[in-house]
Amino acid sequence: MAELKELTPRSVDYSQWYQDLVIKADMAENSAVRGCMVIKPYGYAIWEKMQAELDRMFKETGHQNAYFPLFIPKSFLSKEAAHVEGFAKECAVVTHYRLKADPNGNGVIVDPAAKLDEELIVRPTSETIIWSTYKNWIQSYRDLPLLINQWANVVRWEMRTRLFLRTTEFLWQEGHTAHATEKEAIAETKQMLDIYATFAENFMAMPVVKGVKSPNERFAGAIETFCIEGLMQDGKALQAGTSHFLGQNFAKAFDVTFATKEGTRDYVWATSWGVSTRLIGALIMCHSDDNGLVLPPKLAPYQVVIIPIYRSEEQLAQIDAKVAEIVSKLRALGVSVKYDNNDNKKPGWKFAEYELKGVPVRLALGARDLENGTIEVARRDTLTKETRSIENIEVYIKDLLDEIQTNIYQKAFDYRTSVTRNVDSYDEFKVEIEKGGFLLAHWDGTAETEELIKAETKATIRCIPLEGDMTPGKCMVTGKPSAQRVYFARAY
Repeated sequence: MAELKELTPRSVDYSQWYQDLVIKADMAENSAVRGCMVIKPYGYAIWEKMQAELDRMFKETGHQNAYFPLFIPKSFLSKEAAHVEGFAKECAVVTHYRLKADPNGNGVIVDPAAKLDEELIVRPTSETIIWSTYKNWIQSYRDLPLLINQWANVVRWEMRTRLFLRTTEFLWQEGHTAHATEKEAIAETKQMLDIYATFAENFMAMPVVKGVKSPNERFAGAIETFCIEGLMQDGKALQAGTSHFLGQNFAKAFDVTFATKEGTRDYVWATSWGVSTRLIGALIMCHSDDNGLVLPPKLAPYQVVIIPIYRSEEQLAQIDAKVAEIVSKLRALGVSVKYDNNDNKKPGWKFAEYELKGVPVRLALGARDLENGTIEVARRDTLTKETRSIENIEVYIKDLLDEIQTNIYQKAFDYRTSVTRNVDSYDEFKVEIEKGGFLLAHWDGTAETEELIKAETKATIRCIPLEGDMTPGKCMVTGKPSAQRVYFARAY
């Protein structure tokens, strides 16, 4: 059991703690392909839960799923200047389409005769291939709005990788919508930001700040980038989702026009928005502890695990019968439950394993419990145990899961509040940024000041908040006028 749970403490090395936890909780591992990961069943089950909730929310707002090619002709990326410049250094390029046996007997080599007429880019994002397609789909205002989402993988060539947080290939969803007016497109951009924020807070139990990115941090090719920012337990921020107002940039690049109601032709207005498997990294770092994962019940692969404690096959048979009743009642209430009566591990090992994996509630049932009509209930969020009557235990568990979800969120919210503070001078900023957390400070709005702060402190502007204190002031660095305080932090 010690080997199972041996995690580097967060206080010793937070980065190593994270790496240990992802691997020991059986969520993912590094693959034979440099920079790429294997998402194992337990980690993928969390992604599936995320997918299911987000997909439901997208469809409730009128979006449909489609799928577009993995490969993008190089010429497509050349059509939108800011876009190609933003992604050029991260693109993987396919130049040939065939291998052949090495005449020297050393396996296979690229066939030089199979060079592509035009290189293909493995998609880093799909704006270009999608907008080349939309040109054929959109003719008139009657075709708008076009609300499409894609669940896919993308490739961005990374030099320094970390499981879930930054890998060369990762999974995500990307929405791409087309609208008749600027107003409709901006409303869509903000609607999707709100959906991401709702998902993060209600399902991930992760409080987020909603805001707009500075021009330096804006998505390549966007007019405006909106984002949600979470705060991890080490005081670093993590961008958890983005929604981009693209204006008419991509419509003009790919000549996507439509006949308006007035009989004229105009370019459509566009948005794109996405979240990725990076959310799993956020989930881990926002809530987990030195004992392992702490998962909010709404996203846990299973919310309850039941472990029998017995000394004979006869006792096990009696426990099995009672557990079958409990499982049936829990599932009827929509609770996902696992009964682990596997006899190849002792109960103590199982307790440690499920604690490491962050299962929200653990029930233990033994022969003596059956006689007394009781059951042991252990909470992962507080690591507390209690003995409850087995009668109507399913109702208690259902309510307990809601309580755990709320408690996990509140703990993260309270932590964020405790490390969010206003800073008025640059000297104070330099001291406070070393302590971590969000710093709210005035900034003069220039890229030069932003870059200076980043170079000297490694802190970036996480967002210009959409809510809260909008009082104007003076930039902490230059003393020039500032419209409002912005969020600074060191970040992943």
